[in-house]
Amino acid sequence: MARPWNFSAGPSVLPEVVLQQAAAEMLDWHGSGMSVMEMSHRGKHFVQICDEAESDLRDLLGLPADYAVMFMQGGGSGENAIVPMNLMGRRGAPAADFVVTGHWSKRSYKEAGRYGSTHVAASSDHATQIDGREQAPLTWVPPANTWQVRKESAYLHLCSNETIGGVEFLDWPDTADLGAPDVPLVIDASSHFLSRPMDVSRCGMMYAGAQKNAGPAGVTMVIARRDLIGQALPICPSAFDYANVAAEHSRYNTPPTFAIYIAGLVFKWVKANGGVAGMEAANKAKADLLYGYLDSTGFYRNPIHAPVRSRMNVPFVLHDESLNDAFLKGAEAAGLTQLKGHKSVGGMRASIYNALPLEGVTALVEYLKEFERRHG
Repeated sequence: MARPWNFSAGPSVLPEVVLQQAAAEMLDWHGSGMSVMEMSHRGKHFVQICDEAESDLRDLLGLPADYAVMFMQGGGSGENAIVPMNLMGRRGAPAADFVVTGHWSKRSYKEAGRYGSTHVAASSDHATQIDGREQAPLTWVPPANTWQVRKESAYLHLCSNETIGGVEFLDWPDTADLGAPDVPLVIDASSHFLSRPMDVSRCGMMYAGAQKNAGPAGVTMVIARRDLIGQALPICPSAFDYANVAAEHSRYNTPPTFAIYIAGLVFKWVKANGGVAGMEAANKAKADLLYGYLDSTGFYRNPIHAPVRSRMNVPFVLHDESLNDAFLKGAEAAGLTQLKGHKSVGGMRASIYNALPLEGVTALVEYLKEFERRHG
């Protein structure tokens, strides 16, 4: 049976060669006589797996030595609590600022309020006029010159790709230009991690749940500048204290070993396919194809302000929403799965992550055309 094209927002499609390799090594990893799931997290075999994964990730992102790499549990939502517990109090009274551009940045802002003072430095959670056109809430990005960042804040948080809304930051501002040079950026890059080159040195910290572009659910990549580590709030659990996790190379306690192993295989796949620059070229081709068709017809519509459209998560609506069920049923029959939009926004959403090839997007566009021919 042919595998369908999987447009799930996460957990999402993985490279088929990675799945095949994992299957081949399931019972016996490299002659060890064990599955990776059976290994001690402190034994020589898993130490090799974990250290190789870190090394490959460093190579892919060009990480300087003064950044620690940590493989942690809890996902992006877990980091919404772990980040403030580690960083919020580093400049005295706990405080952090947030840029709100969608569901996930709103979640981050709300969770951090449990640990200290929070402030919305900028928000797109209201309608606005851009170039004479009405733009709905959370479909655009506030210009950086309008952001109001508190100088006393421990960090400025933004979600650089909103998985649900489909808004992506293609560039990050320098907080010095915002009048707050001592306030580092903290980036939730979960749904476009490894999809394009990212200059991590421009932020103090980046985190990403693996289950979009980097592996299965269960492991979260945390990359933090070392001078920000070691100032956790007293309430921070020891297993979530970045100082402990970094000092023990992600093995302070038992990490999600199998998820780290799969992520390591994905890192090698990315390296073998042109690195993050190669991913960007492929992702741009896919996004251009899909947005190009959506923009060519009045039957479908993408609501996001064009300069900040996500290359990874493409929401769209049908001009007649009474056709939604028929659209999804037909898509499933055509081997196109997981296209239903998030319940909070409705409509449709195609997540076109690294591991989804151009052929999958081509198949989707052909289905969009055929459905329009039959129902337009």
